Amino acid sequence: MQRVRRVLFVDDEETIRLTLPAILRMHKFEVTIAATVADALAAINRESFDVLLADLNIGQPGDGFTVVSAMRRTHPEAVTIIITGYPAFETALQAIRNQVDDYVVKPADIPQLIEIIEGRLTKRQRHQPMTPRRVAALLRERMREVLEQWLATVERDEEISAVALSHEQRAHHVPWVMRELTETLEVPGATLSAAAMKAAEKYGQLRREQGYSIPVIMKEWRLLRAVIYRVIQQNLLVVDISNLLTDLINLSDSLDLLAHRAVEAYLASPELAA
Repeated sequence: MQRVRRVLFVDDEETIRLTLPAILRMHKFEVTIAATVADALAAINRESFDVLLADLNIGQPGDGFTVVSAMRRTHPEAVTIIITGYPAFETALQAIRNQVDDYVVKPADIPQLIEIIEGRLTKRQRHQPMTPRRVAALLRERMREVLEQWLATVERDEEISAVALSHEQRAHHVPWVMRELTETLEVPGATLSAAAMKAAEKYGQLRREQGYSIPVIMKEWRLLRAVIYRVIQQNLLVVDISNLLTDLINLSDSLDLLAHRAVEAYLASPELAA
């Protein structure tokens, strides 16, 4: 007699919670349903599962990775599968591939989903626990990725790309910003260095010479912040969750300080003063 395969299904969309678990049960799976991350974590701590099937964005973007991380710690032999509604973001999908056993795209192709689950159960392996890393270590490893994603993002923006610059001119400030962020985040209570603030001043003066307006400068910084957060989200399974909120607050404060100093230098330029 075949052992009952137990599935934890996590999704915040009520219609999917009503339909997909019913189909899974028709294929002889025993299904526990959770609508929130809190419900999913409680179920993981209370019961054992063979499969986790979780939406990527349960309440907030990337919440599915939080559930995957908990499942891997508590039930390391469970198959982990993410459901995503954004098939066009190839970078995000690559991150998903690297961190879970598999993924499916909404609306799920049911025969394919069942085939994926059955196949993964047949050859499942025990997941080795991952050593969590602070945001600083992750960003140091992913500096090139941040730079490439940021360049692609700003060059798709009509307002920013209207200022004709080379890749090198456009992204000149990103490496020193990333280095300063990682160094500041590594040391509790650390503040931005005098060299970093001076570099921010030079950036503001340079952008004025290149023809940027202050709103365009601020958009450029907002997009850098968004890309950094996206890279962190794409690698959430390896991030030290216990320190994540503190790291994100310090990161955001540091970015704000650098942007503020850049704008001050822009406004203090001799041409504007005249």
